[in-house]
Amino acid sequence: MWRHGERCVIFAVAAAALLAAAAAAAGRDDRQTYIVHMSHSAMPNDFVEHGEWYAASLQAVSEAATVLYTYDTLVHGYSARLTRAEAEALESQPGVLIVNPEVRYELHTTRTPEFLGLDGTDALFPQSSTGSDVIVGVLDTGVWPERPSYDDTGFGPVPADWKGECEKGNDFSASACNKKLIGARFFLTGYEAAKGPVDTSNESRSPRDNDGHGTHTSSTAAGAAIQGADLLGYAAGTAKGMAPRARVATYKVCWVGGCFSSDILKAMEVAVTDGVDVLSLSLGGGTADYYRDSIAVGAFSAMEKGIFVSCSAGNAGPGAATLSNGAPWVTTVGAGTIDRDFPAYVALGNGKNYTGVSLYSGKPLPTTPVPLIYAGNASNSSMGQLCMSGSLVPEKVAGKIVLCDRGTNARVQKGFIVKDAGGAGMILANTAANGEELVADAHILPGSGVGEKAGNAIRDYAMSDPKATATIVFAGTKVGIQPSPVVAAFSSRGPNTVTPSVLKPDIIAPGVNILAAWSGSVGPSGIAGDSRRVGFNIISGTSMSCPHVSGLAALLRAAHPEWSPAAIRSALMTTAYNEYPNGNGNGILDVATGRPATPLDVGAGHVDPAKAVDPGLVYDIAAADYVDFLCALNYGPMQIATLTKRSSDGCAANRTYAESALNYPSFAVTTPVSVSVEPSTLSFSKAGEKQSFTVSFSAPAKPTGTNGFGRLVWSSDHHVVASPIEATWN
Repeated sequence: MWRHGERCVIFAVAAAALLAAAAAAAGRDDRQTYIVHMSHSAMPNDFVEHGEWYAASLQAVSEAATVLYTYDTLVHGYSARLTRAEAEALESQPGVLIVNPEVRYELHTTRTPEFLGLDGTDALFPQSSTGSDVIVGVLDTGVWPERPSYDDTGFGPVPADWKGECEKGNDFSASACNKKLIGARFFLTGYEAAKGPVDTSNESRSPRDNDGHGTHTSSTAAGAAIQGADLLGYAAGTAKGMAPRARVATYKVCWVGGCFSSDILKAMEVAVTDGVDVLSLSLGGGTADYYRDSIAVGAFSAMEKGIFVSCSAGNAGPGAATLSNGAPWVTTVGAGTIDRDFPAYVALGNGKNYTGVSLYSGKPLPTTPVPLIYAGNASNSSMGQLCMSGSLVPEKVAGKIVLCDRGTNARVQKGFIVKDAGGAGMILANTAANGEELVADAHILPGSGVGEKAGNAIRDYAMSDPKATATIVFAGTKVGIQPSPVVAAFSSRGPNTVTPSVLKPDIIAPGVNILAAWSGSVGPSGIAGDSRRVGFNIISGTSMSCPHVSGLAALLRAAHPEWSPAAIRSALMTTAYNEYPNGNGNGILDVATGRPATPLDVGAGHVDPAKAVDPGLVYDIAAADYVDFLCALNYGPMQIATLTKRSSDGCAANRTYAESALNYPSFAVTTPVSVSVEPSTLSFSKAGEKQSFTVSFSAPAKPTGTNGFGRLVWSSDHHVVASPIEATWN
């Protein structure tokens, strides 16, 4: 309610001027959603509630706009559809900190418990009441609650302080949740404001997952142990999430048209209020200053409340500086392989054989050789080699195996196009962009994906021999593949473009060919024409590696409920390995180069949860330390308040701030690189004791842009605590 008084009159006069200025340009600019960050303490006395103040501030610049969401906990403010001129006018109002345009985020798209050493370590992690009190919140495409991965057998009552809900929607009832899946919500106000109403004939206006991605990630993080799991006969065994005794709450923020930051921020806020302990986000939207990055803004407040936030690094590798979600209060996860593969051998008529991968399960090719043709020679299109829709000439491919180049359209979609044109099978050849990385797919027809070298050889044969033939032999599931892990070529890499002083990614985890639960709405290929339905699927991406770390964080939270999010991340990072455990000293390989990976590829290395539960030492970071870091970035008071929500958080004029002072468990420096540590020995007399040390770097002359890498290691009789070092000469 308005209160009468002089301030009300002054506000109304100012509002009229703002309206006139905004209206002058309203017809020239399309509306889009903006997130308006407000200074909570700056609300005039004329207002009783902040929501009334927010609405009045909006009405001051736009007669047409309405509030989409009000944000009350993780951030203070609201979102609304505005023209650019209205947004600029709004940003000049008293009490407004920042007006950020909405960002569209994209999804970053078993055997892993055994590969991570979790099959024999039950005694290290609580499996009773403490473990089942930890709640993992997953922001994704929703959930398929009927999957056995959400079976609540053996679970006690839902924690008494849980405030979440199982929201109803079309084809989703409140009874869909149980004592394992304790919450399911959906957020689409921002999405529908930008894209129009959800088409309920195509996707559910409810928490139900019609995509599969969200069911896969949530069951990877905390799915129950399910015996007899497989995909079309592949990877048969027990599928189990990283934290099978943890509870799960899902927050659907991604729809057919993408994931919008206004919905994501609201879902993060609600999840924190509900009472989650871990937030898992397998999505990203490029890079921006942290006060303009909605995930970074929401994650800062979540961190302050003791919630661990893990995010996928992205699938834009292997190029440098391609990662997203690089805020230091977020754990950023890259992807590696596990020791399991699905070989599909390509035998050519010239006697040459090549190893590819496939998850095809269906009628095999004839035992006799099948004619082989390169798609570029079976098309009237300039891009026919890519096997895009309508590009193949049926008369040229009928009854033949078609060699398609990877790129532009989805890998599995190429198989549908070959099949529709009458092809008998497909060989999918990597190009230079993907190198020798092999990702298995559930092809709709007999198909095998091969690396760049094999693809080049097969292409040369197909183009030089008019009677070229081939066949594909599917070899099922193979385990014990070495070397493993290797860094996935698609895994996004550092350096961190927002703050190069913070080394990212933090760690890598399994993200290639991961088996987990799947939606009942879509086939394993994810293509609309795929009528197959499966309970589990095998897919790849940093979207898969992120929930591995989310689940491991849940285990550590159960084992050490007193640990901060920074302590949990530190334990995971300082116990990670960057050399193969066989003791030969060889560094983890990068499949993109064939050479040992660097900290810009793997961060601290590959997670080793059995060691993380007892790391010896941890690098802890409090919220105030992050504020000092923001001061070192020369953030102003409004930018800092956007993240912290407190106008009192500022930078002292008489103090010097340094990015390097952040107590991060890795080092990225630009003036290296002779390293000295003082003192060289740390003595502790009791658990929880804190000690300080100083690391100094000095630099011999090197060409600008040269990189160097190393590790700082503290060791005792029982522990090794390692931190990666990345140095760049400038």
